[in-house]
Amino acid sequence: KEPPFRITPHPEFFFDGADRGATLEGLLYAILHDEGIVKVSGEIGSGKTTLCRVLMERLPPEVETVFLANPSFSRSEILHAIAEELGAPVEDGSAAPALRQLQSRLIELYGEGRRVVVMIDEAHAMPEETLEQVRLLSNLETTTQKLLQIVLFGQPELDETLAKPHMRQLKDRITHSFRTRPLLAAEVAKYITFRMRAAGYRGPDVFSATAAMAIARASSGLTRRINVLCDKSLLAAFASNAHAVTPKEVRAAVNDSDFAPIATDKKA
Repeated sequence: KEPPFRITPHPEFFFDGADRGATLEGLLYAILHDEGIVKVSGEIGSGKTTLCRVLMERLPPEVETVFLANPSFSRSEILHAIAEELGAPVEDGSAAPALRQLQSRLIELYGEGRRVVVMIDEAHAMPEETLEQVRLLSNLETTTQKLLQIVLFGQPELDETLAKPHMRQLKDRITHSFRTRPLLAAEVAKYITFRMRAAGYRGPDVFSATAAMAIARASSGLTRRINVLCDKSLLAAFASNAHAVTPKEVRAAVNDSDFAPIATDKKA
């Protein structure tokens, strides 16, 4: 019914295997029952953004979500961005009035019985001073409750940044840490089958077991790479008028791809 291996994050294609479902449930619990900063880290293409999109869909309606995908925000810009998303735009460009306006808006939402969750994608690329502003945002509270919850999504470089001595205060505010790991070979086969079924396919498996194994090796278990290789393998099979994808089609897909090396590649 639709392309099974597009790389654009799509909640309907969320694969809950390989601990993904457990991570989603853990995130939901942490957001709804805790008051610290939550962190999700993982290699590029490991499914963090898709996880974020599904998380936003699964949160109850009383939760107001703000999704920030721009990692280059300055300290004042991130305040303005959050305030604008919450319907309280600030005309002054400096940080102080933006923080006051944002706090006022958060108090209004709290009075209406609403919770606010700010999800920051690509957090590993944020300037350290902006991450420090994020820590200060976590201080906004009433006498009994935090006014907003923060979730950081980033590559392993985020963990390296937080390990620096001068970032200790922010790291200490993180109450829950999750990691999106690469898929194991057996999980890759299940993932491929799941994507095909989610797209509406109901016939026998198109990808042979050896083809799935070859994709697992070439992709290092990263879902974005799996999608790219599967899509190109299907194209190769279509071009040769074959119903099944074999290692031959996967080799053609690998030769047509140019993946950058990652740390996990060294272990493969």
